[in-house]
Amino acid sequence: MSIGISTASFYPLETEDAIALISENRIECTEIFFNSNRELKHSFIDYLLDITKNSPLKVTAIHPMLSFAEPYMIFSDYIRRFEESEDVFKRYFEIAARLGAKYVNLHGDKPTGKLPVEEYCERFKILADIGKGFGVTLCQENVNGYRSADPEFLSDMVRLLGDDANFTLDIKQVIRAGYTLPEILEAMDYKIRHVHISDHSPAADCLLPTKGTFNFNRLFYDLKNHGYNGDYVIEVYQNAYNDYSEIFESYLKLKKSLK
Repeated sequence: MSIGISTASFYPLETEDAIALISENRIECTEIFFNSNRELKHSFIDYLLDITKNSPLKVTAIHPMLSFAEPYMIFSDYIRRFEESEDVFKRYFEIAARLGAKYVNLHGDKPTGKLPVEEYCERFKILADIGKGFGVTLCQENVNGYRSADPEFLSDMVRLLGDDANFTLDIKQVIRAGYTLPEILEAMDYKIRHVHISDHSPAADCLLPTKGTFNFNRLFYDLKNHGYNGDYVIEVYQNAYNDYSEIFESYLKLKKSLK
């Protein structure tokens, strides 16, 4: 098990600068959130690899900048757009493989989406199969404001996809959607491959770890007992801190609490 920091925690700092900060602070692992089509170029990926070559940093996952467009591109009733999205995701899978990342995250469709869950899962599997060709796993993330926030929808994915149902668990999204962590874990059937961590309190739903009331040791213990040996990546929003140094302080404090 490793603790890391997502580049999304530094947004809107440019991706390469976020990676440089994370690398300089000797963080164990990261998730790279891509924010521009320019960042998908081969030369940019070479640059990211150059930044990290002398550090212990491992890229666990990547996150496409497509969350806003996925309902329109992938899950609409216009099939040609979905077919085009296969090529888009192929590029992300290529990038993940190049960076050594095992996972690519998907937010999916909005609750107003028209597709039945069976067709949603068929399209998810098509993309997941492309990822498999690169040794990369497509993960459905639970996200407030998307169908994936609903435990019933997650349970349906498990039922319909079986071994192809793989998930990224996001703590703050559980809280924002008004569900409990046990509800989401049960719905996912513990088919969790990647975890976004944050803290919270009665007054705030997204805080840096150790700044709220969340019991991380209980989470780590529970997931380990259900076979999870993956990484935990800190992912918070800009309003969770005043200075980047607070993110690294939180990381160190959390690491220390686990010893």
